[in-house]
Amino acid sequence: MTRKEAWIALNLIPQVGPVRVRKLLQSLGTPECILSAKPSELMQAEGIGRAQADAIAAWQSSVNLEAELKKIQERGLTILTQEDELYPPLLKAIHDPPLVLYVWGELTKRDHQAVGVVGSRHATMYGLNATKKMSFQIAYSGFTVISGLARGIDTAAHESALAAKGRTVAVLGSGIGKLYPPENMALAERIAQNGAVISEYPVDRIADKQTFPYRNRIVAGWCSGLLVVEAPLRSGSLITAQQATEQGRTVYAVPGPIDKPTSAGCNRLIQQGAKLVMDGGDVLDDLMTLFPTAPKAPLIEQPAAVVKLSLDEEILFRALDAEERHIDDLAQLSGLTPATINVTLMRLEMKRLIRALPGRRFVRLV
Repeated sequence: MTRKEAWIALNLIPQVGPVRVRKLLQSLGTPECILSAKPSELMQAEGIGRAQADAIAAWQSSVNLEAELKKIQERGLTILTQEDELYPPLLKAIHDPPLVLYVWGELTKRDHQAVGVVGSRHATMYGLNATKKMSFQIAYSGFTVISGLARGIDTAAHESALAAKGRTVAVLGSGIGKLYPPENMALAERIAQNGAVISEYPVDRIADKQTFPYRNRIVAGWCSGLLVVEAPLRSGSLITAQQATEQGRTVYAVPGPIDKPTSAGCNRLIQQGAKLVMDGGDVLDDLMTLFPTAPKAPLIEQPAAVVKLSLDEEILFRALDAEERHIDDLAQLSGLTPATINVTLMRLEMKRLIRALPGRRFVRLV
């Protein structure tokens, strides 16, 4: 058995989790030694009772390691343990870091510097628009956007990071083989090509009410800062924000109307000390102060003639001409689809060629 296989086996044993394994490692040294130890030896570790010791000592009767390894190989997954260089260092430092990370796609050291983006599954247009703009800006700046692949805000965060040609990581509350929600499979495939889909659960673990809150600690622990865009008072996003605060991360919140239940959670976070943000630049400016070595946003100050534009960018840039225009006017002038217009306008804004004005109006800067 290899060291990595021993980590996978430990992760599969019922009644054993990251905290207990840490205590066992302090007592016995290696995962292989844990798996081969007698119950009496295991019980010498702090927090290990008879039931846990017996379960570990008899792990081969409850764990089909060979079958799990086959599933990992068939799906082309990579396994990271806390001993691997690519395991996120901030995540490793939390109280209960995952024993293993199943990785669909590829992680890089760049992903160690990340911003978590979370919010309601039942997002309003206000929340979705704020998420799209801010996630695009964050990803474009060089930070990896981390979210949970859920409906609503999570989906918008991943899609906008991809639109910015940045990196994004989706952390699942299920095994990769039982991806939830199933309608996001196509999005997950795109993420795996430009980042990674992550789970600490065995390949075929089905999501339940316990796995999602437990998943949230990974999002909170991995990121340098957590952005909550839209959330009611009773929301998993607020649990993630609490975990982020406990782990020493900065929490950012987007304010919303005081008469909208969908924004009540964010407004409450701001009351409790979360930093109020209205633009992705607010998050980036703060993170650059806290982490001077964080990736720098590629500001482009050259005249428009020097900046390389795609065909869609060129069409919209010329449509703006020298006067401000409403987004509906741009649709008529350009002939582009609304989705293409939204993405392209964000790209032009990040290139400092246009500015967004109130009322969904835009104006050229050069």
